[in-house]
Amino acid sequence: MIEQKMVFENGNELAAYAAKQINYHIMGYYPITPSTGIVEQLDLMKSEGLHDIVLIEAEGEHSAAGLCYGAATAGGRVLNATSAQGLLYSLEQLPVQSGTRFPMVLNVATRAISGPLSIKGDHSDLMFALNTGWIILFANSPQMVYDLNICAIKIAEANKLPVIVAYDGFFTSHQKRNVEVFAYDEDVQKFIGKYDPIYTSIDCEHPVAIGTYMNEEDYINNKYQLRLALLEAKNKINEIFNEYHELTGRLYKSYMSYKIENADTIIFALGSTYFTLIEAIDNLGRDNVGALCLNVLRPFPKEELFNAIKNCKNLIILERQDSFGGESGNMSFEIKAMLQEYKSTINVITRVYGLSGKELFMEDVTNILNDDYDTMPKFDYYGVYKGDGSEDLKQYFKPVNKDNTCFDLTKVEIVEKDGVKELKVTGGRLNETTRIPKRLAPGHSACPGCGIFVNVNLLLRGIEGNVVLLFQTGCGYVTTTSYPVHSFKVPFVHNLFQNGAATLSGIVEMFEERKRRGEIPDEKITFIMVTGDGGLDIGFGSAIGAAIRNHGMIILEYDNGGYMNTGYQLSYTTPKGASSSTSHVGKFQYGKTFYHKDTAQIMAATNIPYVATAAESHPADFIKKAASAQYYANKGEMAYIKCLSACPLNWRDNPATEAKVIKQAVDTCYFPLYTVVEGKTKISYFPKEKKPVIEWFKMMGRTKHLAKPEYKEIVEDIQNEVDRRWKVLVEKHNHPYL
Repeated sequence: MIEQKMVFENGNELAAYAAKQINYHIMGYYPITPSTGIVEQLDLMKSEGLHDIVLIEAEGEHSAAGLCYGAATAGGRVLNATSAQGLLYSLEQLPVQSGTRFPMVLNVATRAISGPLSIKGDHSDLMFALNTGWIILFANSPQMVYDLNICAIKIAEANKLPVIVAYDGFFTSHQKRNVEVFAYDEDVQKFIGKYDPIYTSIDCEHPVAIGTYMNEEDYINNKYQLRLALLEAKNKINEIFNEYHELTGRLYKSYMSYKIENADTIIFALGSTYFTLIEAIDNLGRDNVGALCLNVLRPFPKEELFNAIKNCKNLIILERQDSFGGESGNMSFEIKAMLQEYKSTINVITRVYGLSGKELFMEDVTNILNDDYDTMPKFDYYGVYKGDGSEDLKQYFKPVNKDNTCFDLTKVEIVEKDGVKELKVTGGRLNETTRIPKRLAPGHSACPGCGIFVNVNLLLRGIEGNVVLLFQTGCGYVTTTSYPVHSFKVPFVHNLFQNGAATLSGIVEMFEERKRRGEIPDEKITFIMVTGDGGLDIGFGSAIGAAIRNHGMIILEYDNGGYMNTGYQLSYTTPKGASSSTSHVGKFQYGKTFYHKDTAQIMAATNIPYVATAAESHPADFIKKAASAQYYANKGEMAYIKCLSACPLNWRDNPATEAKVIKQAVDTCYFPLYTVVEGKTKISYFPKEKKPVIEWFKMMGRTKHLAKPEYKEIVEDIQNEVDRRWKVLVEKHNHPYL
């Protein structure tokens, strides 16, 4: 046996620890709760020089999966991690990887899928991956997360197939335990061996075509060979598990069991619930009850599983997901099919439990085991209430609509001056716009000093009449809509990061079409999408598509420079040099390594008629820009406003001084204020004294390290880019055609 040592870590940290010891070539990823801890830990270790893995944050999980596939074809070792909607968003790419037989490892910290949105753990995401052609391992403890991650890469390369290592999100992923690990990285690397691919996409002496088009005869043969590969993988998995046992003393099989040898009743569950089953059985004090869970879901170990349970009378299957309409969960379907094949008469009972992380306690398992197996329903949910069928449509507040928001406070019109058409905005004075009632009720749960609602309310002070709001996922959404209450006095819709603009486009077009058909009154509604927390990274494709189609709506981007709702991972809008949970500062790393994305200029390049930047430090300017955006939206065209939004928790500054922090960003021209109206750029604010960008950076904990002498060249580089962008903007301001 090799030398081991004890560490006290959680499942995510142990997946990262295993990855560090393996020393993968590439990790492509996109942050999503609860799997993000893996890359956060790897980035921290990278800043300390503990591994050589290249960590690449894509703009979304679909791209992360494509990045990993490309890296795998180039012949190196590849890692990814995701959860929930992230797995579903990347799902299209998974059969590409297995169908072309390239190995890699994907950690899935399982989580409930939307909608409605929940970030707690269940197994509803993983079940969508059963038919993708990947080997799927399931770890029920932090120790298994570590062990299976080390075995997974060896299994993947031995079978030329990608492998998922799944485990319970927020249970196993965040649960700290004493765990044995290899004392030396070289022992891990000796165990997994050298990876020597037969062919790659970068071998120019032996060029191959990967992923060629196939006719139906070749395609069915490809899938038949994939089936054979998964069947053959059973033996390889057992061989590698046995080899790992010899090194570590820890033996894994396709399943784990407890007291099943003489059991009349066996209760089955995946993941960490297995240990609750054991506790309940011991507490029950009956010798005729056992427990079982699977460690390998694909290839499905039906022969081993049947031999384990064939002598019992009752099999109770606990499912942390439901195959809706099929009256069973996915594991139940597979186990029932296996029993049918073997002509077994075992009585199978299924209970759906624990969705969205709802706890299952020892007493709950005891209640299930004490039920009457002959009369209890074959399929049901455990721990739910059905409701009385009534609908609560009572309105608890006076709506904010055209009846109480139309005061003609701001006038927007196109005027011609010296033969040039310009947008003229009059009114919009701060004291007058306070007459418009707030469309967001007080009582949200945002952090003190959060800039989101300052910015949203400033925008809405410039918008008169009916409003429909759509929020993408993010802090703005999560802190205002904790069921069963919410903060909105106007119609509100939520959709996920990657689809907000497309969703609002559908609402806009349906509204217009129903008006055309005479189904609803012919009146005006201003449709506004609120996005932030990196929403215009993963959701930028949707926003660009909506802009090109030029739907009549407003997009407000509150740019807080990070994925704040998942714990401040770097966004493409994060300042270069800033520290975050995926761009740590250390001996070998200075923070984020590339410039912040200029989303306003990108949106202007789509040729929508109105683009603006705004800041809470200049509220009157903000309100007038909101009114201008409404002018175009009500004409049936798109408008976009970007505002810099403070996040004191993650910027690590004083919540009481955020207006000053924002103003400093404007005065350094890191965040200049301007409009692009029908292609013409006009700067709204010229600082009396343009300040160095380091003066803004020094006000925030995330960037104040850049004031140290060793980062002088980094700061000069950032300053040069800020100056370049400002000079380009000034030239556009001065030139009629730029």
